[in-house]
Amino acid sequence: MDPTHRETEEHGQGHDGPSGQGGARRPSRDSGGPDFGPGAPQQVRVVQLTAGDLLLTVNPVDGSEVEAVPPGSGPAAPVRRTPAERADHERAGAPPVPAGPPAPQPPLLEREEERERLVRLLARGRSVRLTGQPGSGRTALLEAVAADCADLAPDGVVRLNGRGRTAGDLLHALFDTVYAAPAHRPDRDELLAHVRSIGAVVTIDDLEIGGAALDELLAATPECAFLLAAASDAATPGVEAHLEEVLLAGLGRGASLTLLEKVVERPLTEEERNWAGDLWFESEGLPLRFVQAGSLLVQRDRLRAVPEALDDADYFQPRPEGAPPAPVPAAAEGVETPLPSLGEGAAPALLLASRLSEAARATLRFAVALGGEVPHQAHLPALVGDTHADAALGELATCGLLSPAGPRYRLAAGILAQLEAGGYADDAAAHARTAAQHYAWWASHPSVTPQRAVAEADAIVAALARLVPAEEAGAASAAVLLARSASPAFAAGLGWGAWERALRMGQEAARIAGEVAEEAYFHHELGVLALCTGNPDRARAELETSIGMRGVLADRSGAVAGRRALALVADRSGDFAPPVRPAPGDEAPLVLQDAPGTPPAGVAGVPSFLRNPAEERPTVVSPQPAAPAARKRAGGTVLGGARRNLAAAGAGALLIAVLGTVVTLGVTADGGDEPGSRNVTTEQTATEDPADDGLPADEPAEGSVPAGETTGGETSATPSASDSASPGASGSPSPSASASDGTTPGTDEPTDGGSNSPAEPTPTRTSPRPTETESESPSPTPSESESESPDPTPTDDTSPVPPPQNSSSAAGPVESAGASADVPAKSGGPDETAV
Repeated sequence: MDPTHRETEEHGQGHDGPSGQGGARRPSRDSGGPDFGPGAPQQVRVVQLTAGDLLLTVNPVDGSEVEAVPPGSGPAAPVRRTPAERADHERAGAPPVPAGPPAPQPPLLEREEERERLVRLLARGRSVRLTGQPGSGRTALLEAVAADCADLAPDGVVRLNGRGRTAGDLLHALFDTVYAAPAHRPDRDELLAHVRSIGAVVTIDDLEIGGAALDELLAATPECAFLLAAASDAATPGVEAHLEEVLLAGLGRGASLTLLEKVVERPLTEEERNWAGDLWFESEGLPLRFVQAGSLLVQRDRLRAVPEALDDADYFQPRPEGAPPAPVPAAAEGVETPLPSLGEGAAPALLLASRLSEAARATLRFAVALGGEVPHQAHLPALVGDTHADAALGELATCGLLSPAGPRYRLAAGILAQLEAGGYADDAAAHARTAAQHYAWWASHPSVTPQRAVAEADAIVAALARLVPAEEAGAASAAVLLARSASPAFAAGLGWGAWERALRMGQEAARIAGEVAEEAYFHHELGVLALCTGNPDRARAELETSIGMRGVLADRSGAVAGRRALALVADRSGDFAPPVRPAPGDEAPLVLQDAPGTPPAGVAGVPSFLRNPAEERPTVVSPQPAAPAARKRAGGTVLGGARRNLAAAGAGALLIAVLGTVVTLGVTADGGDEPGSRNVTTEQTATEDPADDGLPADEPAEGSVPAGETTGGETSATPSASDSASPGASGSPSPSASASDGTTPGTDEPTDGGSNSPAEPTPTRTSPRPTETESESPSPTPSESESESPDPTPTDDTSPVPPPQNSSSAAGPVESAGASADVPAKSGGPDETAV
């Protein structure tokens, strides 16, 4: 039978289906299950968590989104961890146990006096700062004192590590140790309220902060007693810290020799004791140097027993668990291995590394490339290329080349400089790039939890720090990929200190590599981080930069996410959102809605003191009403948009009022100097009064009723065509009016003997003669009397005045002058008009 095309019976199944008789059908692979093939779909890890009163959605694709927590869906109140939960949490934060047989722990010698003093001070609630040289045994002493103080405080002992941590990071770590708050990061006020009630003995190893930052940490936790271990050259505390200082010195000569015998697990020879005495004088009794010196003596013993051990790489590798130890043959005759020199004993890193396995030496090269950070032992097989490379961590720890640092290991004090001098940093850039590519794949894998990524954050950040300033080809792109993959995991795991450092180095790497899209992503994430940590100014700057870059790239979804975050920044800071031009197609439709306080639609803005509130219904420009859920989510943003619309309408109305006032004053000033330039604007009448000193009035038009007969002494104000055509002082035709006492403008002689009888009729273009009934009606508006149609059509007496024509109002006087010169005068009855 063909092995490729088998019958169904060969698979144990028949034609009866999956239920029965012919055997069970093999279940198909779940599409969402793990698939590591080349065509496997990459799953996107989207995590939601709360930061204060903000809901943060970590989106690795378009960028994180932030919004206000909906009412009724806030996080649960933090609760204190039980003792079992505290034990599990501390076990998860401890460094991993190296593979292989457990290494013997050196005893704590000549530290009883310091140990008792520290316990006594902590029992009285005093905080102590323990200082000493690197390698003086501060970490071992802290562990011993923590074990003695387990029952002193209500919340027990909290162990923290201060390397690369700020005061805020330490406060959040203290909160996370005592309280359980899944997927929640408290804001500043909530954090201070919770840590203020914590009563514990807090030990912090490798402390780096000092001054005001340390004062802030101590002031925020008044119920805690701190035991702070720092190097001698670390930052000093502030004046108001009120810390007790304890100096940790080196061991004496006798204690140093005892420690060396404990490591070697045999008595020392006289030669070895003399050599150890010289080493004690050289190293000032630092315990770490004698642990490393004991490792040198152990390697010497093995070389003396088996001289070919240097050529046998498997000899120094640890045996599998349960396997019998390798037999040690008798010492060869005539073979003598000298003791290390005094210089090799004081700086033993190169000599120790030369006698380790190849996997251990490769691990040291990666540690040097990462600035002293040692990758987790689970990553060593993939990095080194050896399936048994995880045992290298045990070799390095046994030789004293590593020291614990929180949940990980680092190169011991002074080892990094010694290895760099020995040539282990020659290929540091290549090793850092290899580590970056591995961590980029690992951090973005769906099976890796955010907590595991945060535990490996120091090694990832160290790889970024090595690649970002490098000038090798491809280094910046590798750093961008690593930061892009690891930063969402740091955000979801609440390791926001590492998140910020990864984002900043990723942004710099993207700028160097010229990857604008990735640089816009990092700017967006930095803006979201600043918003969640209470820095609105920084958030606004980062988000505006991101929106501008994404607008250039036509990244619609990313620009929308940035504008949403920017609107939330403006709402929380109480300022108006800066004007951001939306991308084409992103504009929200505007709807005109009537609401009090704004002018009606289609009418230009007018100052509020000139409006008639009884006749106007204002209008508000607002976005189209959204769905109920969206309206509930964006309530604060809509309110801010209405305020901005009102402010813009008010500013426009004020500008129109000012411009109108300036134009009115200019027209009044230009037309008031020359009597011949006055234009008749209304058909109002002026009362004849002897005391009136020449009030300007118009002569009645042809055929109009004398003023004395109809209005009791009032004269008509209709201008004549001859007056309208008379040139003014500037040479341009301008209409002129007659005085109410019958004098011609510009002279004192009356035109008709000072009587009120109408003047000699002249051909003119006038409006239809009003009847007696119309003469008593209210005067027309100025616009109706001033502007006339250029080609008026004769109408009867009852036809209304034609509507004004703006385009022909300026040509009225010229046409009137032409009509008076070319058309002969024609007088007639009351129903006749001039042609």
